[in-house]
Amino acid sequence: MTQLTQFVYPAVFVKGEEVVVASFPDIGITTDGFSFEEAFLLAKDYLRVYCTYVCKYELDTPKPSFYEDVASKNMLSSVMLIDTVIFPTDIK
Repeated sequence: MTQLTQFVYPAVFVKGEEVVVASFPDIGITTDGFSFEEAFLLAKDYLRVYCTYVCKYELDTPKPSFYEDVASKNMLSSVMLIDTVIFPTDIK
């Protein structure tokens, strides 16, 4: 990889009694936090780690779903697009 690579995936946030669960339905990553802010930051970090791994080992990445499709399937949840950028120096 010789250039920047940006990834953008929809994430679904579900507020439970004690935590907010964040998941990426396209790539199977799930995390949680005590607030929406914490769940967002952890989801963003998990996405960066996942995408760095994918780039490092030159694996295929699933195509992201359209925001509208994910939102329509999760009408009682919050859906947000989350991005990350992988720099060539991230791949060691």
